[in-house]
Amino acid sequence: MTKNVLVLPGDGIGPEIVTEAVKVLGTLNLDIEIDSALVGGSAVDATGNPLPEETLNKARSADAILLGAVGGPKWDGNPMESRPEKGLLGLRSELELFANFRPAILYPQLAEASTLKPEVVSGLDILIVRELTGGIYFGQPRGIRTLENGEREGYNTYVYSESEIRRIGRQAFEAAQKRGKRLCSVDKSNVLEVTVLWKEVMEELAKEYPDVELSHMLVDNAAMQLVRAPKQFDVVVTGNMFGDILSDAAAMLTGSIGMLPSASLDKDGKGMYEPCHGSAPDIAGQGKANPLATILSVAMMLRYSLDESAAADRIEAAVQKVLDQGLRTGDIMSEGCTLVSTEEMGDAVVAAL
Repeated sequence: MTKNVLVLPGDGIGPEIVTEAVKVLGTLNLDIEIDSALVGGSAVDATGNPLPEETLNKARSADAILLGAVGGPKWDGNPMESRPEKGLLGLRSELELFANFRPAILYPQLAEASTLKPEVVSGLDILIVRELTGGIYFGQPRGIRTLENGEREGYNTYVYSESEIRRIGRQAFEAAQKRGKRLCSVDKSNVLEVTVLWKEVMEELAKEYPDVELSHMLVDNAAMQLVRAPKQFDVVVTGNMFGDILSDAAAMLTGSIGMLPSASLDKDGKGMYEPCHGSAPDIAGQGKANPLATILSVAMMLRYSLDESAAADRIEAAVQKVLDQGLRTGDIMSEGCTLVSTEEMGDAVVAAL
C-alpha cells in the first residue's frame, strides 16, 4: 500500500537538508509518494500566512510529514500571527502532535566533537519526551497589555490538564519499557502548582508500569545534571517549555545539534519529523549545513509512522558508515577528517546505502 509523505522544506537551510533527506529516502525503493508544500517564512512571503490552508489540508491527509526548518531574521519584525514559527506551532496543534521524541545519542566517531570530556559523554543515549501542544506556549490568556499607570505588561498562562499530563506520561513510560526502564520526570514543583499536578499524575501512572523506575528532578537541577553527568539519564519526560530548553542542551552533548533528529507524534503514531536545529540563515545556500539530523529524522519516520523498521536500520547503519569514513560537515569537523558539503554528505549516505 502506497504511503504518502508531505515534505515541508521551510526556510534557511531547510530546503538544502530536506533535498538530501529525500534523496536518501528515494534510494530505498519503497512504495512512497512524496508531495510538498509551503510553511513558515516561505509561506508568509507567498501567501501572507505561515500555515496556508492548502498546507494544513495536505498535512492532515499525509501518512507522515518531513519538515526542514522555519524562521529567520527576515521575519522577526512581523506581527506575532504572521511569524514563521506560528506555522510550526499550528501544525503541532491542528494535528494534535502532542508527543515529541528527541533522542540524544553520541556516535562514538564524534566523541571528540563534544565540548565535554569524552569520558563524560562516551556512550551517551538519552531520549527526551517533551509534551508539545500544551503548557505556556499555548496557554490562554496571553498577550501584552497597558496598565492604568501606562506601563506595558506581558503575560502568559502556564496550564496543563490532568489528561494532557497523563497521555504524555504514558508515551514516556512505554518508551522507557523499551529501553533501560528508567524514567525521570522533570518539573518545577517547588514553585509552580502546574508541575505539582504534573508530578502527582506521573506518580499515579507509575503504578501501572511497575517495571519502570520513576524518579523526579527539578528543572534547574536537571539542566546542571545534563552537563555534569548526562549518562545517569535514560528517558526524560517534561513539559513543553522545559523540554524545549533541555533537549537543546542535550543536543550539544552529542557534538552538534546537526546530528539530532526528532519525531512529533499523535495518539495513533502519525508524526511530523524534523531535525532539532533551526534554520541557520547565516549559512543558508552555502552548502555548509549538516543534513544528517534530517536524514536520521527520515529513519525515525520510517520506524514510527511508516512501519518500515528495516529501512530505518539501513539508514542509521549508512550514517555510521559515513562517519567511519571520516566524512564531516563543518559543525562536526575534527583533525584528520575530510570536510564535505551538504550535498556531498547526502551523496555519501546514498553510496553507503
